[in-house]
Amino acid sequence: MSLYALKPKFQNLLRPLTDSLARRGVTANQVTLFAAGGSIVVGALAGLGMFVRPLFLMIPLWLFIRMALNAIDGMLAREHRQKSTLGAYLNELGDIVSDVALVLPFLAAPALMPADVWLFALTAVIVESAGLIGPLVGASRRYDGPFGKSDRALALGAFALWIGIGLPVGAIAAWLWRLLILLSIMTAVRRVYAGIAETDS
Repeated sequence: MSLYALKPKFQNLLRPLTDSLARRGVTANQVTLFAAGGSIVVGALAGLGMFVRPLFLMIPLWLFIRMALNAIDGMLAREHRQKSTLGAYLNELGDIVSDVALVLPFLAAPALMPADVWLFALTAVIVESAGLIGPLVGASRRYDGPFGKSDRALALGAFALWIGIGLPVGAIAAWLWRLLILLSIMTAVRRVYAGIAETDS
C-alpha cells in the first residue's frame, strides 16, 4: 500500500486547473521544468536552516505544490496530447533531481548524521531506478510501496515541519530517519521482485 493509490482522486481535483492551463498554452514540459527548478531553489534556501530554522517550513509547503505540479504535468501529457520522448526523460530525471534537492537540506539538521542524509538521498534514487527498470525487462513502470515518491514526500514534509517549528530533535529523529532508509530499501527490493513476477506471469 502506498499514498500513490490516492493519485487518481488528487488528479480529479486538479483537472479543471489543468484544462485551464492547457487552454492558455502551458505545456507539460514547462510544468515539469518548473517543478524541478522550484525544488532546487527551495532546497537551497531550506539548507540555510542551520541559521534560520523556520526556513525548513518551506519544504512541506513546496512538497504539496510539487505533488500538484507532478499530477498536472502528467494530465497535460496524457489528456491534452502532449506526450513526447523528451517529456518522459524530463519527468523521470526531474523527479530524481527534485528528490535529491529536497533531501540535502537535512544535512543542516544537527540530530541527523550527514552519512544518513546522503544514504537517504541515494536510496531514493535507487527506489525510482528500480521502478524505471520495469519497462526495460518487459514489465510495467513499477510504483509499488511501501515507501514510494508520495510516501517519501509525506515523511520529508513531516520531518521539515518538526524541525521548522522548533520542536526538540533528538536521537529519536535519527532512528526514525534510518527506519525510512530501511523502508526505501524494502521498496526497491519489492519493485524488483514485482517486475520479475510480472514478466514471468
